[in-house]
Amino acid sequence: MQNFYFITLAFVLGIVAFITGEIVTFVMLGFILLSLQNIHRVLKEMLEVQKQNQNEQS
Repeated sequence: MQNFYFITLAFVLGIVAFITGEIVTFVMLGFILLSLQNIHRVLKEMLEVQKQNQNEQS
């Protein structure tokens, strides 16, 4: 469901960017959002590993 929300939002922003002529801004924001999502995914994986290590030590 969350992916559907992001895709819909990106589509709407793409249409607005095309109408206003801000295509470069849209592309750069897309790169930033992809980077932030990747960072978020990695941090979640690191948290899971840390929790597993704490459970093993207990």
